[in-house]
Amino acid sequence: MPLTFSGGVHPPESKHLTCAKPIEPAGRPTEIIVPLSQHIGGPATPVVEKGDEVSAGQMIGEPSGFVSAPVHSPVSGTVKKVADHPHVMGGEKPAVIITPAEGEDSWTLMEPFTDLDRTPVEKLVERIREAGIVGLGGATFPTSVKVVPPKGHSFDTVILNGAECEPFLTCDHQLMLSRGAEIVKGLKILLKITGAQTGVIGIEANKPDAVKHLEELTRHTAHIVVAVCRVKYPQGAEKQLIKSILDREVPVGGLPFQVKVLVQNVGTAYAIWDAVVNGRPLVERAVTVTGPIVAEPRNLWVKVGTPIGEILEQCGGLTDDAARFILGGPMMGLAQHRFDIPVTKGTSGVLFLPPPRPEDFIATPCIRCAQCVDVCPMNLVPCEAATFSEAEMLDEAEAYGAGDCIECGSCSYVCPARRHLVQSIKVSKPAVLKRRAERAKSA
Repeated sequence: MPLTFSGGVHPPESKHLTCAKPIEPAGRPTEIIVPLSQHIGGPATPVVEKGDEVSAGQMIGEPSGFVSAPVHSPVSGTVKKVADHPHVMGGEKPAVIITPAEGEDSWTLMEPFTDLDRTPVEKLVERIREAGIVGLGGATFPTSVKVVPPKGHSFDTVILNGAECEPFLTCDHQLMLSRGAEIVKGLKILLKITGAQTGVIGIEANKPDAVKHLEELTRHTAHIVVAVCRVKYPQGAEKQLIKSILDREVPVGGLPFQVKVLVQNVGTAYAIWDAVVNGRPLVERAVTVTGPIVAEPRNLWVKVGTPIGEILEQCGGLTDDAARFILGGPMMGLAQHRFDIPVTKGTSGVLFLPPPRPEDFIATPCIRCAQCVDVCPMNLVPCEAATFSEAEMLDEAEAYGAGDCIECGSCSYVCPARRHLVQSIKVSKPAVLKRRAERAKSA
């Protein structure tokens, strides 16, 4: 019986467009736009300026604090300018804009670690930091910070997230098929860093080929297992994956390290292997370019900083006008409005959708059906949290879970009144979390 958690939904998977398409290298972009903020925490500080010649893999932005990550050039070329540019999170943020050189890239690589058994843990953590690795599942938390638990805590299990529960997205599926051995090696590096005794690769049951492949690769490794999870959204959310696989519940307002678990995306594990073994920083990633109006949906290996418009051209363009353009999946992705937005480390998908039905956006009053409560994977009361959030009643919004919402969208998906529940909760969530942090600090 596939493993699961309480709540959740099962929207149409829509993975048929790309699930059988291996990852192909994307073409060389004509311009690279590398945002200096591609991670949770402080943005990187530029260390290059207009006119500088750079090589692929060269650091062009250094970390600005403990929770930060460097950024590197994905190509060799010339810095066109360092300037504000439209950002995936909205508004404009500083970016390094590079004109790629013609021909093959020249690389600046870090020294590979050839004997992992004798490489100290501290050096492995520093390598992950130097390589600019962040969570590639979308959260983009700096990995070098996440793999070291706070004082007094430890890990006993590392879970690799291969669920890929968002509709349409298939790049992680294909990454597990094409680079499964490297992903397993990345998991072993994480086990060494954390001292955890057990490694688990969680994969949804709709990827039987990936399950079989990873089981073959780990058959003779007793401390690494593959866990088959039920096809249900948001199976890939950290807390839900931990509940499904280990039956452990992360405390309300808590983090996975409090139940001795580290969760990392399979793409992150691959990036860790690449940085440690090959000395290559994180400058490329797998991306699904898809949607019913994309002429040739594909899984592509894309250089970070490539403008969306250029990779869309490599997929044959659109067969009709796009009414919705989303980076990520349809449930938790971020809507965009211009094609010069670049791919970042956290970009798992580029999704183009036709116009929705107008009635889908007409919200009506709550009918008290509690369907949102039934599907909430965090056991919250979304309808009440949204109502109090809209009224700016922070105490009540917090009491009904506004601070613990993972913004998965399950509540909005099932709401018969079409209330914009997630959007409403997000209005008060920052203030609720700020108040919670202030209380903890003064306690």
